[in-house]
Parts: sequence; C-alpha cells; structure tokens
Amino acid sequence: MRKFWDNSLPSASEVGLAKEVPVPPALQIGSVEIRPATVLAPMAGVTDTVFRRFIRNLGGCGLLMTEFTSADGVLRAKDQKAKRFLHFYEDEHPISAQLFGSNPQVMGDAARMVEDKGFDIVDLNLGCPAKKVVKCNGGSGLLRDLPAIGRIFEAIRSAVKLPFTVKFRAGWSDEEIVCVELAKMAEDCGLAAVALHARTREQGYSGNARWDWIGAIKDAVKIPVIGNGDIRSPEDACRMVAETGCDAVMIGRTAPSNPWIFRQIEQYSAGAITGLRPAGSQPLYDEPTEFDRYQMIRTYFQMLIEEELPDAVGKMKQFASWFTHGVPGGAALRKAIYESKSAPEILGKVEEFFEARLQPCGAGALTRES
Repeated sequence: MRKFWDNSLPSASEVGLAKEVPVPPALQIGSVEIRPATVLAPMAGVTDTVFRRFIRNLGGCGLLMTEFTSADGVLRAKDQKAKRFLHFYEDEHPISAQLFGSNPQVMGDAARMVEDKGFDIVDLNLGCPAKKVVKCNGGSGLLRDLPAIGRIFEAIRSAVKLPFTVKFRAGWSDEEIVCVELAKMAEDCGLAAVALHARTREQGYSGNARWDWIGAIKDAVKIPVIGNGDIRSPEDACRMVAETGCDAVMIGRTAPSNPWIFRQIEQYSAGAITGLRPAGSQPLYDEPTEFDRYQMIRTYFQMLIEEELPDAVGKMKQFASWFTHGVPGGAALRKAIYESKSAPEILGKVEEFFEARLQPCGAGALTRES
C-alpha cells in the first residue's frame, strides 16, 4: 500500500476539459444488483469489516469486497486470520469474498464455504503482485498459466450457485498481455463479471494504468466489465466510463485517503452530462469540511475500538497518515498518534487536536453535532 500516488498522470480535474459520462446507477452481476455501480477494491490490511462498514455508512458504494483470503486458510479449521477476513455483518450486503490459491479442488471447496457463510459473490484474485503470493503460484503468478486458471474457473463454477467473478491484471509484463484472452475464458466458463486492474504484475502499483486494456476487454465480452486503476476523483471515474465503456468502477488506494470518494462519484454522476465542462466551473459534489474529517476519523477509530480487534492500535496508526492527509497541522497529530500506546489514548489525541482547532467556530459546535 502507498500513502498516495506514485505516478505523474494528471487527474481529469487537473486537465482543462473532462468528458462527463456518468458512472452507471446500477450493475447486475448474476442475481445480485449493485447500486450504484461502484466497488470497493479488496485491499490487504485495509478492507476488513470495520473499514467496509465505515465506507458503506458514508454512502455511494455499491459493492464491498473482503481482503484477499487464502483458500487453504479457509479450509483450515484453526486459521483465525481467514476466519477474521471472512467475518461480516448483515448491513454489509451486497458483499463479495475474494479468494486466492492455485489448487482447483481447494478453491472449489473454499468457494463452497464462502457460499455457506452467506456472501453474495465469490471472487478469484489473479492480481496480487506480492512476491510471497506469486511464488506460491497465487494472485498474478497464475497469469503465466492460463490452462491452470481455466481449471480453477471450472472448479469454482461447478462448486457454487452464487455469482462468481474474477479480478486480474493485464498480464505478467508488457510482453505478456493476456487480459482479453483471460476475459473471454472467464465468460466461456460462466463467470458473471470480470474486473481489470489495468497494470501488469511487473508494474506493481507504479506507472500509469492503461485504461485502453479495459476498453479492449469491454469490446471482447458480453459480461459486465469493472474498471480499476488511477481513479483519484469523481471526474476520473466518469472519464474511465467515457473512455472504456466499462460497466462499473472499482476504487482501491484512493478510498483510505478520501473515503468520501464513492459518495462524490454518485453526486457527480447524478449531475453529469455528456460533453465537456470548462475547468474552473462549480464542482458537482461535496468537499468534506474540517469538521467532516474530524467526525470521519473519530467514527472510524471508535468503530475499531468497539470491534475489539487485536490490532486496533496498529490500524489507527496505519490509517492516521491517510486520514490526516491535507489537514492543517496534520503532522503534529500524526506524531501524537504514533507516540500513543493505546486505542483510547489515540482517540483522545484526535479529539484534543480537532477540538482545539474547531472550538473557536462556536463553543457548542462539537457537542451539538456529535
């Protein structure tokens, strides 16, 4: 995970003109309706049940996804990490469980357990670039073996009745692009939708996402195509839809630094018209105030405490760098959080910091809106 962006591609809002084609209001994946057509990407160490519910409560996100979870771990009765990854609450529906692995039989059995747990969708991870995953022939490591992927597709599809999807990268490298062939194979094997992170495994999270690969897949298959990569603003989301024709957009690294992104996309899409809008015109979505950011940080930290996660303190420190991005004096708050020893102490530091900043706006402002 990166705190922010490591490429130099300008966002649509930084370009003088931006196409305004709205993100679709809904997407049908098999029997499951996704409304609106926006997806929270699965992110290791980020998209646990607390963050998923936090995003859902802020509004605008149509589908939540779990952290990628080892299929082998799902089948091991004592694997507490897998159990934690697949824990969810009723208010998280619709929700997709993402699995990774390379053994077709194990993948099929794990998918059946996911179905039994009540998930709406099961997803196969063919995108993770992490070395420890790739060396076990999982994640993007499988992109060099399409026949093996085909066997996994068939095993999972025959094991479950719920919609089955796949998220993958364009290929191992620029010389080994397989995304169109893989998408066609997914459609032939009965998968309900495909999602492309428009980078190669060699790129990792660097460089620019190649949205033209998303468009190529959309031209090649009839099942829904979800686009992922370099969406940093509502303008970017609409531009991806305009340029690729994708049926939905998936947001990953932007979500921790701007958890309002889904609501902003929904607002922007509601007012978007096909054509060009001159730069500098009035934004068509809400920008969070400093008080909104305070409420956001406090709410997420309180949710962590209430969930009694064993790594709540670590999560707070991890998210502090994202959540305080752009906050005046944020460096001092981050320092106070990093030096704290307990979750209640961290929450206290957050309240102390923002109350000192916001109190001059009105002595009762914080208590009135708590």
